[in-house]
Amino acid sequence: METTRRRGAGGERYGRAAEERCAAALAAEGFTVLARRRRTAAGEIDLVARRGPLTVIVEVKGRARAAEAAFALSPRQRGRLLAAAEALMAEEPTWFGEEIRFDLMVVGRDGTVRRIADAFRAET
Repeated sequence: METTRRRGAGGERYGRAAEERCAAALAAEGFTVLARRRRTAAGEIDLVARRGPLTVIVEVKGRARAAEAAFALSPRQRGRLLAAAEALMAEEPTWFGEEIRFDLMVVGRDGTVRRIADAFRAET
């Protein structure tokens, strides 16, 4: 049986603030944010953004230090994110262009935002 960890009210606020910071950073780079916290049958996607032919599926991680957050995406979470992205492609096919990329954006408590572009790929 899978267990999930619940965040307290402070953690929830921090998570939402981290996602807002990441969405703003993507917009500053010329991306259009298509969705935030998009739920699919396979799970939730934190952010979906598009710039030209590139659609980016973004997982946001917040930790005390941004460097710690970079290691927070487990193989199980990658699998869930891939399944959620596949479901989203079926639900919103017009959102997806020629390229699809999975990015990890990490936010430190000090507000530092870092993006790890092409953080992982679907295994073929």
